Amino acid sequence: MSEMVSVEDTEENLNDHVPHSVGGLWGHLFRRFIHLGMVIIPLIYYWEGDSVSSVTGLEPKQIVSIFAFAIIISEIIRLRIGIVVFGQREYEGSQLSAFFWGGTSVCLTLIIAPEEGMNGAAYGVPLILSLTLIDPLLGELRRANVSLGKVVIYGYLSTLAIWIYCGYWLDTPYIIAPFVSALVVASEWPRLTWIDDNATMLLIPLGFVMLLSPFL
Repeated sequence: MSEMVSVEDTEENLNDHVPHSVGGLWGHLFRRFIHLGMVIIPLIYYWEGDSVSSVTGLEPKQIVSIFAFAIIISEIIRLRIGIVVFGQREYEGSQLSAFFWGGTSVCLTLIIAPEEGMNGAAYGVPLILSLTLIDPLLGELRRANVSLGKVVIYGYLSTLAIWIYCGYWLDTPYIIAPFVSALVVASEWPRLTWIDDNATMLLIPLGFVMLLSPFL
């Protein structure tokens, strides 16, 4: 009986990142807030990019590249110092952080995603929204000990809703919605030490979209 309780406690701890977050619950909530707040990035890029360019004298893609280099350099410095900041998890003191993977992947998506549909946002917006909204959703469902099957179903249907809505809003091809939605959820699942799901949830669906784009 004691062994069974031990296993359950271990699984529960693996699903709950609060104890391992700098700042505890508040740090965890801050991390989620930052994640959700990234929704605004593609909206600024596709709708206000030209306005920002007129002020800076740089093309939107050049500005994104500068931000990507800034993220890379700041992460190198952070790892050299060996610190974790509020909202990060303890293990990120010795490995590339989720912010690094998410930030650079968002930048890469904005730079290379096909620019189709309204304001060229038909792919970039749903790809980034799938990361910023679905990753926290899946994490919180697991933290609440929701069963694996339900987590997959809720994640898939929520992602599908994003892509279908973007089809209505941005002219994203409806035909790819079921397939990309499945890829997004599947890409979140592997627990790899050399790359974070904040990267895989964007880069794998992005690669799929890039390969399909000549036919769409």
